[in-house]
Amino acid sequence: MESKPNPLAAFEAACRKAGLKVTQQRLEIYRELFAATDHPTAEVLHHRLREKLPTISLDTVYRTLATLASHGLINRVETAESLSRFEVTRTPHHHLICRECGGIVDFNWPLIERVKLPEEIGSWGTIDRKSVVIYGICDGCSGSRKGRKGASGTRK
Repeated sequence: MESKPNPLAAFEAACRKAGLKVTQQRLEIYRELFAATDHPTAEVLHHRLREKLPTISLDTVYRTLATLASHGLINRVETAESLSRFEVTRTPHHHLICRECGGIVDFNWPLIERVKLPEEIGSWGTIDRKSVVIYGICDGCSGSRKGRKGASGTRK
């Protein structure tokens, strides 16, 4: 029976390869991000981590996220509000972001990886990743919006 790869062991190996110390804070932040499906902000992560690491500071969370993102160990998802949200990237994917509630949903679009880039950016440098972010209103917010409309069809 084949065993599944251990994501924390892979993270530790990636840290060592990048010349980063494997600290308890880094492990816990990565573990929390790996389990998250909501693309949390640094503040949300800090709140979640306080149960396991009561002395962890928000500054430590920010610095750790910045370090891990700069080494490609996690992904920073920028939103229209310039609010950084974070994730562990398991496979190439893209994001749908609701302008009302801020929810982020991952989606796959394999064609993007195969599309040839425009010639005018050919001399720019090396492209290592393509990412599409699509903004709109999710069904949950769209439904609640319809409920707020009056008889004339205008928002209350």
